[in-house]
Amino acid sequence: MPEQPVKLSDDFIAQQRKRLMALRQQLLGGEENTIADERAAQEQRGDEAEEFEDVAQGMAQNEVNQALHDVNDQRISDIGRALQKIDEGTYGLSDESGEPIPKARLEVTPEAILTVEEQSRREAGK
Repeated sequence: MPEQPVKLSDDFIAQQRKRLMALRQQLLGGEENTIADERAAQEQRGDEAEEFEDVAQGMAQNEVNQALHDVNDQRISDIGRALQKIDEGTYGLSDESGEPIPKARLEVTPEAILTVEEQSRREAGK
């Protein structure tokens, strides 16, 4: 039986807005730290000759960093959309179907803009 829609309180929505803004700042700050760490490592190595293993390890790390960047980009986009939905008065409703997103999901993932099933389909389609 589907979960009954629960009206989200103004206090809950205000709390979610704060969480979303803090999460966005944290993600954006994490990107800056990764770039700064990479730059510092390059400066530390200087003009040293790189060995094949170092190059391979650097390439692997770049792939990991790119994957994290892609995930963070999607999360930042979803956070922006969730904040927009708060302003529009549609926070807690799926962008795809208009169905209510369970409050428990929003508590765990405040940037959720889709139901779990819709999110799974979105991720499978990538």
